[in-house]
Amino acid sequence: MHVAEKVKLIQLNESPMNKYIFAFILSSFLFFLSCAPQEEKAIHYSGNALGTTFHITYFDEKGFDAEKSIDSVFRVINRSMSTYLENSDISKINDGDSSIVVDTMFAEVFRMSKKIHRLTNGYFDPTVGKLVNFYGFGPEKMHLKVDSVTVDSLMKYVGFDNIELTTAHKIIKAHPSIYLDFNAIAKGYAVDRLAKMLEQHDIENYLVEIGGELVAKGKNLNGGKSWRVGIDDPGSNLRDRELSAVIEIKNKGMATSGNYRKFRVDSITGEKYVHTLDPMTGYPARNTLLSATVLAKNCALADGYATAFMAMGLEKSQEILQNHPELEAYLIYAEKDSLGIFMSKGFEKHIVQKE
Repeated sequence: MHVAEKVKLIQLNESPMNKYIFAFILSSFLFFLSCAPQEEKAIHYSGNALGTTFHITYFDEKGFDAEKSIDSVFRVINRSMSTYLENSDISKINDGDSSIVVDTMFAEVFRMSKKIHRLTNGYFDPTVGKLVNFYGFGPEKMHLKVDSVTVDSLMKYVGFDNIELTTAHKIIKAHPSIYLDFNAIAKGYAVDRLAKMLEQHDIENYLVEIGGELVAKGKNLNGGKSWRVGIDDPGSNLRDRELSAVIEIKNKGMATSGNYRKFRVDSITGEKYVHTLDPMTGYPARNTLLSATVLAKNCALADGYATAFMAMGLEKSQEILQNHPELEAYLIYAEKDSLGIFMSKGFEKHIVQKE
């Protein structure tokens, strides 16, 4: 094989969430389908960033070295939107600083979040930040006592309609204690920014993945086919993981959200709290949906909708998909004694292998 590998470890923004990140079986499926003597040279980068892992594979005859550019993208996004950095723009805004002028990336994520919030009837809501922290899925430790009085008091600060972005790129909040958390979309947006960086260097065939969220462009030139990735089976155990399906994607963003591996358990009561929070109630989502894999024109949108679907449940998600054919989804849900699968009309054409 004549595969040129550049495997770099970029250590950025590690956080306590790292061990709770939804682990999506993907890197194993960034495989080359052919080992012919004349195969193309592929360049690989992998490492840790945004509290999870990333993998980047691309083909470039000029041998573009992307290390510094990758590092730059992660640093800028962290500085803008990481709730784990005290001096990030979003942390300062959450602390009540109304003088912050946010950058273009922050503004783009804000506007996309508004769009998804509107189209999902409020089920995607980045102002659940105080609840995220309360349940222990953010920078703060989990509270031992979860009661209706506390949850109701935190719900006063939930509502994306109570926060606006001005034309001067400043954030106005109806209440200073509203806490923004873009973690449900920022990872997908980071994938898009890395993809854009590669395209600015005339790279047309690549796969960029961060923590299971990805963008695939062109083809895997070692085999000449579209990129193939796997969808995790919620019924498999962590050590011996199986796939629900393998799909081919091209020129799409993809994101998966799931509750079956990412949760917290109260050490006192034994109560399990899944990481998807219902912004309508303030409590962890309780429905039959186990995972949602979404394909969209970019990864940020796929990321946001996958999160929203987990909060909405199966039937409401199906309604959104019916009204928005630009979205494609593969939903795994719990039935009485088995797992059920729902695929939107456009998703089935991507399936190359189904268990």
